Amino acid sequence: MKFASFYPASPLPGFRLALLATLAWIGVIVLLPLGGVALRSGQIGLEGMWNIISQPRLLSALKLSFGLSFLAGVFSIVLGGFVAWVLTRYEFAGRRFIDAAVDLPFALPTAVAGIALTALYAPNGWIGGPLDALGLKVAFTPLGIFIALVFIGLPFAVRTIQPVLAETEVELEEASATLGASRFQTVTKVILPPLIPAALTGLALAFARAVGEYGSVIFIAGNIPFYSEIAPLLVVTKLEEFDEVGATVVAVVMLLASFLSLFVINLVQAWSRRRLGHA
Repeated sequence: MKFASFYPASPLPGFRLALLATLAWIGVIVLLPLGGVALRSGQIGLEGMWNIISQPRLLSALKLSFGLSFLAGVFSIVLGGFVAWVLTRYEFAGRRFIDAAVDLPFALPTAVAGIALTALYAPNGWIGGPLDALGLKVAFTPLGIFIALVFIGLPFAVRTIQPVLAETEVELEEASATLGASRFQTVTKVILPPLIPAALTGLALAFARAVGEYGSVIFIAGNIPFYSEIAPLLVVTKLEEFDEVGATVVAVVMLLASFLSLFVINLVQAWSRRRLGHA
């Protein structure tokens, strides 16, 4: 069967060439490395892979990484929604500075972010000191990991929600108030429904970034096995021990778990879009 039968002619020139280039680059940059990792981990067989996967230390690290990544993603969406609302709906001094500062985690090296967060939340830090006096320890605990993951995930939440809020006409909110709706009804019936797909997209992006985050977390985590040790650290640890196969097995487990999590989130996102389309 000819290639043209799969892809009809496009009014834009160069479609087939552009498509072939896109597929080639995706294959070389994304699929080929991931396939190499999977093949490398398969050298020890299913039994050998299971022996590594079933290790309590790895299971504890995976539970911590994925659990905190999801919680941080949800918190980032809530906090990012408030930030996006303020930046979109209000004019005030310093708004442009705050808007630019939202993107700071994108440009800031992750190691610098980790060192800065550790210095702030350590027991002798500006924030960690008063909290430690109250009996709340942040640095070198799962709470510190959570704060670091929120730090890197917040920009994804803000930048996915902000454009949708900007496109939402203020007149709709005014009309809702004119018709007698309370502020709560306006928020839940007018403002929130169009934001659901964008919020789920931000959640997926923040979650995916947090699961594989290393630099900004490694310093504040403390890296205590079965307590504050993240899964990406185990990959580095096994590589330092020259256990390349073990490192690839951990990487494959994280890869499959990430794909499954993102697949579920995308299904929920598609469902919410269909629901809004039928509403």
